[in-house]
Amino acid sequence: MRVKKLLFYLLTALLGGCVPVVSLHPLFTKEDIIFEEKLLGTWVDEPEAPETTWQFKRFDKSDGKYENAYELVFEDERGKKGVFVAHLVRLRDKLFLDIYPSELPWQPEDQNEVQCPYNVFFLMPVHSFMKVDSIEPQLKMRITMDDEMEKLLKDNPDVVKHEWIEDRLILTAPTKELQSFVLKYADDKRVFTGEIALGRRDD
Repeated sequence: MRVKKLLFYLLTALLGGCVPVVSLHPLFTKEDIIFEEKLLGTWVDEPEAPETTWQFKRFDKSDGKYENAYELVFEDERGKKGVFVAHLVRLRDKLFLDIYPSELPWQPEDQNEVQCPYNVFFLMPVHSFMKVDSIEPQLKMRITMDDEMEKLLKDNPDVVKHEWIEDRLILTAPTKELQSFVLKYADDKRVFTGEIALGRRDD
């Protein structure tokens, strides 16, 4: 499975196979959030013939709910999109990106179109996160994947609070414990694996 397609598979809720690790709690507190202008714009994996695009825009929310947040619009080569709220997080000298869906796939504009509406009570948005190695000249990120992190948790099951639900790894640690975990294992390929390398597209 190609790493650069994992975010799309998270959106479409393909829960089997290689998928990003998700967390019940965010990786950030308000004090950890930074806003970096140079992240804004459209990034592509293949500048000459882009297969996927990652567009970062300033999240415009008048209520202040998403202050210093990005709207991340991800689109694959088939035109399938996902829209996420993204926060750039600085922990010590390292950068991370915390993302979660800006709306849930079972929330159409017409509520009458919802299938099995009572099932919604048993579903919730979750966070996923990436380590940001660089923003310029390339945006380089490494994502978490459950099949890789499973190797770490088998050796050290107490390294971070988690649960396995229907063969899906879900981190349950509160934010501060989650931050300590990612800092300790920031360079461990069992936690942050693969590399997404994107170039800026000139619009």
